[in-house]
Amino acid sequence: MKVLDLRCSHGHGFEGWFASNEAFETQLAAGLVECPVCADTRIVKLLSAPRLNLGNAKAPAEAAAAASSSASPAPAKAQAPAELSPEARWMRAVREVLAKTEDVGDRFADEARRMHYGEAEERGIRGQATREQTEALLEEGIPVLPLAIPAALKETLQ
Repeated sequence: MKVLDLRCSHGHGFEGWFASNEAFETQLAAGLVECPVCADTRIVKLLSAPRLNLGNAKAPAEAAAAASSSASPAPAKAQAPAELSPEARWMRAVREVLAKTEDVGDRFADEARRMHYGEAEERGIRGQATREQTEALLEEGIPVLPLAIPAALKETLQ
């Protein structure tokens, strides 16, 4: 398994896992490798240091340190939001919006109006609206916010 550091032409960095370097090259040539943030398919492979798995070949001092630390392992700490890259923070925010809103699809403008005028229950919704529909909602005093959702988040991961 090859884990590659990749970057799109817009500067978004991400990681890709491939069976081999040849598999990466084949998928890249076919346009199958895309940025999870912006769906750009102009991807470059970044230089990265190889990870060598040398098994249990440890010096005696390292083995003793490992044994003492394994007796009381420190709990794994999740990265704090401030430590994440801007792309990762943005993806986290988009995932939260997706988790806390109902997708009403192309009925977005109608549903937003119904909620605004008290004809439907107030709740978080998301969907699609044309530029004209969005402008009309704003003119009526209905707050809306365009949000580009990356294709990678619209599908289930396998």
